[in-house]
Amino acid sequence: MKILLGKTAGVCFGVKRALDEANQALEENNKIYCLGELVHNKCITKKLQQEGMIFIDKIEDAKGKVIIRAHGEPEKTYKKAKELGLSIIDLTCPKVLKIHNIAKEYIEKGYYIFLTGASNHPEVIGIIGFCKDNYSIIENIENVEEAVGIFKKSGLKKALLISQTTYSLEKFEVIEKELKKLINGNDLEVINTICLSTKQRQEETSKIAKEVQTMIIIGGKNSSNTTKLFDIANKYCKDVFFVETEKEIDAENFKKYETIGVMAGASTPMEIIEKVIEKLEELC
Repeated sequence: MKILLGKTAGVCFGVKRALDEANQALEENNKIYCLGELVHNKCITKKLQQEGMIFIDKIEDAKGKVIIRAHGEPEKTYKKAKELGLSIIDLTCPKVLKIHNIAKEYIEKGYYIFLTGASNHPEVIGIIGFCKDNYSIIENIENVEEAVGIFKKSGLKKALLISQTTYSLEKFEVIEKELKKLINGNDLEVINTICLSTKQRQEETSKIAKEVQTMIIIGGKNSSNTTKLFDIANKYCKDVFFVETEKEIDAENFKKYETIGVMAGASTPMEIIEKVIEKLEELC
């Protein structure tokens, strides 16, 4: 049996930064609040809870210090925290913060914002919080025509296309082409804000999926970037498994395969990846 582990698998810069600073904050405080899950990984969340982190859904439930998760928050959350006298530890991924600044800048310049991403994802909710009412979320190609219609009715003359950092690069490019068909080229500006590590991970996933008989994607089931990897792998590989830990792997199912590909999402710790590899190697 041959196991191909993606070189880009595992925790990205933004997640590592958030985890390092969150752990440091826990060392200085016996308990600390975090607005939403710090990152989308149940193992990480459970470990942080054991160390004293209290996860809350509303900023009003925080006391003293509160962590802003890696996915970011809308502008109104920062204002509310200030009103409540809370001290913020902002662990928003720098790549996401950059998108916040881009959205804010272009809204102030009178642009309409097209944002590719999942409407219910916390990162997307955070970004649109800087767009006032002049935006449309485009989840897939089917949403483009409606979004353009809303833009044209808005009275604004120019539009900007940006993206959730973990959105599918392939889908983004298809949507970009469709928008350019429907909007005058001079009226549409495009800034591809998909994270470089996301692009690299997606490209490597497709490459490995073409070379193996089966593939295992490791990460949180509620993780956007990991779900994208699962979708990409399914395009090129017949048998693909999505697991959060090695406990979900039934080794017997993999005895028939000679080549197994392994890729992990940006919120998956290396220790979990290593345990999956160890379990597979028991078959060798």
